[in-house]
Amino acid sequence: MLLQRIQQQFIDSADLKYQSAPMLAPLVEAAVAALLAGLTGGGKVLTCGNGAGSALAQLFSAHIVGRYERERPGLAAFSLSGNAAAMSAIATDFDGRQVYARQVHALGQAGDVLLVFSPDGQAGNLVAAVEAAHEREMTVVALTGARGGRLAAQLRDTDVHVCVPHEQPARVSELHLLVLHCLADGLDAQLLGLPETPSTETENPA
Repeated sequence: MLLQRIQQQFIDSADLKYQSAPMLAPLVEAAVAALLAGLTGGGKVLTCGNGAGSALAQLFSAHIVGRYERERPGLAAFSLSGNAAAMSAIATDFDGRQVYARQVHALGQAGDVLLVFSPDGQAGNLVAAVEAAHEREMTVVALTGARGGRLAAQLRDTDVHVCVPHEQPARVSELHLLVLHCLADGLDAQLLGLPETPSTETENPA
């Protein structure tokens, strides 16, 4: 029974990815364009999320400041989720809803991009971060699930909303990881050109 349940997890995850591709791919392309405009225009990307979303936010920043799969100059990105000292201080001195918004107000500038990960779109601290980004005239790229919740209601026409059509947080996070990789790869493709396709021909030793 357990083996079947594990196998079904693989199947469910693969099915969701396959079924979502036609709908999500154009949105991911738009998200790449928004990130690229910010980065090449002298701006930076600020990332945030809660729980698994926090880990994804830090991973994306690592790919941008470091690299994804190909060598290139580092780009400006900072994970608000990784600054534990700032988060705990803000939560103590103000309240938990401000842990990201306060950082956005302090670090964000017009032309920057806020990339936010929220499986259900309901977390008050992420909604507040989006509000703060708009006050700083930043573009928002939101990765959500379900219907996007309260966060989706805050988005503007100039923002990009990549909403995974699923209710289960684990499935949504799995898609968010794939989208994250697509964003990093898309930026590299736009900045460096498409990578050469490796030859599938086998060299004849004779």
